[in-house]
Order: sequence, then C-alpha cells, then structure tokens
Amino acid sequence: MTSLVTGGRGFIGARLVAALRADDVRVRVLSRAAPAGPDDVRGDLLNPATLAAACVGVDTVFHCAGHAHAFGARSAADADHHRRVNLEGTRALAEVAGRAGVRRLVFLSSVKAMGEPGEACIDETWPVPPTSAYGQAKRAAEDALHAAGERYGMHVVSLRLAMVYGAGGRGNLERMAALVGRGLFPPLPETGNRRSLVHVADVVAAMRLVAADRRAAGRSYIVAHPHAHSGRGLFDALRAAQGLAPIGWSVPRGLLVALARLGDGAGWLAGRRAPFDSEALSRLLDSACYAPTRIERELGWRARIDLADGLREMRNGR
Repeated sequence: MTSLVTGGRGFIGARLVAALRADDVRVRVLSRAAPAGPDDVRGDLLNPATLAAACVGVDTVFHCAGHAHAFGARSAADADHHRRVNLEGTRALAEVAGRAGVRRLVFLSSVKAMGEPGEACIDETWPVPPTSAYGQAKRAAEDALHAAGERYGMHVVSLRLAMVYGAGGRGNLERMAALVGRGLFPPLPETGNRRSLVHVADVVAAMRLVAADRRAAGRSYIVAHPHAHSGRGLFDALRAAQGLAPIGWSVPRGLLVALARLGDGAGWLAGRRAPFDSEALSRLLDSACYAPTRIERELGWRARIDLADGLREMRNGR
C-alpha cells in the first residue's frame, strides 16, 4: 500500500511522513518544489493535470497542503486565494483521487470551518457558519470532499484542527514563545478566556486513526486537547518551559486595548496590518474553545500530550 501526503514537507505533513515511514509504509510526497527523493512527485493543487500521476497506485491520501490561515483576509485577492487553493484545489484532488481508485482520503480542515464560538466551548454541532474567507473555504472543501466520497465510494474524513504546535512549527504559539524567551512579550492579564490547542504528535495520531477506522468514514471531527488554556496561562507556561521565573504582575487590559486601537489606526493609514492590533489582541484575551468529544466518543482518540510536555518538546526540538 502507498500513502500520498500532500504538503509532506510542511510542519504537520513532515511529521506524518516520518511516522509512516518509521512503520515501513511506502510514502509518496506531493510538493510544488522539485522532488527530494525517488518517491516524491511534483504537483500543484492549482493545476489539476499535475495531480493524476501522484494518485496512481495510491491507497490513502493525507491532504495536508493548503493556504495557511494567519489573520483575516484584507482584500478580495486574499479571499480568492483561499478559495482557489483550499476549496478548488481540494476539490480537484478529490476528483483525481476518486477516479484513480484511492480508497481513503483524510483532509486537514480547521476549527475555523465553524463560526466563532464566543465564550462557549463548541463541538461539531455548532450551527453558526464560518465568517472568514479561510473558514468558508475550508467548510466548502469539506462538503466537496464528502460529496466526492459518496460518488466514488471513498472513505473521506475531515479533521478540524485547533491551533497546532510543536517543534518545527512556525505558528502563533511558537512566535509567542520566542518573544517570551527574549523578554519582549508583556505579561497578559488573566481574563479567564479559553483557547484550544493540540500538539502535532496528537494530530498525526488522529490522522492515522481515522484513516484506518471504518467508523470515521464521512465524518468531521474536532481535534484538540480537552483542556483549553487562557492567554495568561499560556504566557506562564511558556516562561516555565524556558526556565524563566514566574511574573506576578500583568499589563492592564485597558492599556492593551488602547495600544491595539492605535495599531488599528496605523494599519489603516499604512494599508497593511500593524504588528499589534485588535485582531492580535483578540487572539490573546478572547476565547476560542473547541471540544473533541465526538472523536473521543466514537473512535476512542485522546490527546496524549499535555501543555507542559508539549512546550518542552517545542523548545528542545524533540
């Protein structure tokens, strides 16, 4: 059996490729870059003609590639890029895979495929639709994949990932860790907010589980650690993971709000986002809580890596 991993050189994809190869699974990596090995193939989600060769003889596709979510799309061009890569590219891959006889396809979606939860901790039944261009593209891609699964008799699963972190990552938590370590990140006030995250090793375990378990066919699952942390809790944990002493004070929330509004104004004048604005502040002090109860209940998956261990791995690179 051969598994195809799109985005196999990225943060999550590379971890998955290493885990599969460690278990003697033959892996083919699809990348836009030149092939790095004999089992790699060059292809582009925006050019469906390049995808056919990648799917020949493949049993399982793990679709990790996509246009990553950062902050809200600020232009029609940004929104269109999300649509073309995350929706149209995924739809094209599903059609090529189905025609090639691929039996299983696991898609890395996002919790942003659901509407913002506010102060609730939501599951897959949350009825509010996504509002961001990224979330809308991911949700539409899920729908397109599951429709293709029905047409071709293909085992399709969508995994809605919370914020993923770990060694080698370049996301928000990794950037925050670097600033905390250099003493450049302000001690946040405790607002009682809850933000879900999940370690990359737990994501890889979930991907392999849903690919193998027939009960997962046609399902969408939130993948997150069951314990969500506040922004202040993350700040304290990042200091502890780097051997730094605790800090007993915090910057007042009102001051942070005022600075964020100044960033909003500066961004408007400059025509591009300021490093610190209201959207950045929201990610620190507001909630984004997602419950993984469906995948726990139906498949028995559990996130195994707690925050302290995950941050140590992220810092040490293993």
